[in-house]
Amino acid sequence: MTSIESPAAKAEMLIRRPVAEVFEAFIDPAVTSRFWFSRGTGRLEPGKMVTWHWEPYHASAEVRTKAVEPNARIEIEWSAYGHPTTVEWRFTARPDVTTFVTITHTGFQGEAADITRQAVSSTEGFTIVLAGAKAWLEHRLALNLVWDRFPDGPA
Repeated sequence: MTSIESPAAKAEMLIRRPVAEVFEAFIDPAVTSRFWFSRGTGRLEPGKMVTWHWEPYHASAEVRTKAVEPNARIEIEWSAYGHPTTVEWRFTARPDVTTFVTITHTGFQGEAADITRQAVSSTEGFTIVLAGAKAWLEHRLALNLVWDRFPDGPA
């Protein structure tokens, strides 16, 4: 196996809502299910394991919450690509009562081509998640972006 330094996938978006509301949207599965997964087994809390379900795709992911800093940061570990990777959300409150969200996904493994594919796929996916969160939080529109990304199911 060829080893390269694993790149980080990164997606960022301004959401025109207060930081507490945006942060809560990613902690509380009742809100997150409006723009990302279809169902979660619990809120993200430090040390807690939860399961996120994408029921239309018959998929789920076990998620271990590594850190929660209210209104500032969330860090989880999950195995989206068959091995543990880390996802970190950073929430930056802005003076105009908006929130800048940065999502960084790291820890990709495998051959160079696999690592590149994982990083690109993750960047695409988290960009879609942020666009969906923005639409839901700013306008209460459920755009179904995650479901429409793979209308015939993921490859």
